[in-house]
Amino acid sequence: MEIKPLTKDLKDDYLYLFDNMVHKENPEWSKCYCNDYHFLGDVETCTLATSRSLIIDRIDEHELQGYLVFENDKPIGWCNANNRSNYQKLLRDYDLIDNPDDKVCSVVCFLVHPDYRRQGISQKFLEKIIADYSNTDYDYIESYPIKGKAGASNFKGAIELYIRNDFKIYKEHNDYYVMRKKLK
Repeated sequence: MEIKPLTKDLKDDYLYLFDNMVHKENPEWSKCYCNDYHFLGDVETCTLATSRSLIIDRIDEHELQGYLVFENDKPIGWCNANNRSNYQKLLRDYDLIDNPDDKVCSVVCFLVHPDYRRQGISQKFLEKIIADYSNTDYDYIESYPIKGKAGASNFKGAIELYIRNDFKIYKEHNDYYVMRKKLK
């Protein structure tokens, strides 16, 4: 398996993954294209076609960042990791910013094809993110695991994944945690 940062050159691989991903557990997620945290519109206007079109623009403009994982050149998973300030919906809906000067990478989504789950891919994604962002001017990596969710329905990653990688609970809310790993 190989993990690569998303670039314009990998746009077709990204679209292939989402166009062909089986969302057995949550079919309504098939329209997301990982556009949800960027999208401030209402649920009715968020369709598969609009999400796909918007995400193509976001990839072309380098607004969507994250990592694809490949097996034999076939995309099998995605992790959405980006500068926290690029997630407008996240900033609107979550209580996140204590210090606006903190430079934070947010990990908001793991998507792994059902045939490849439970093989440590989320762990490998997180290791890659930690390695890459440790060599930048970022202060923290932040995540938002949902309380009480397991398996594919906890697309933000399990709290145990983050604890294993030295993330600490920074804030606790009714439905989710804000977890942080200090980089400097």
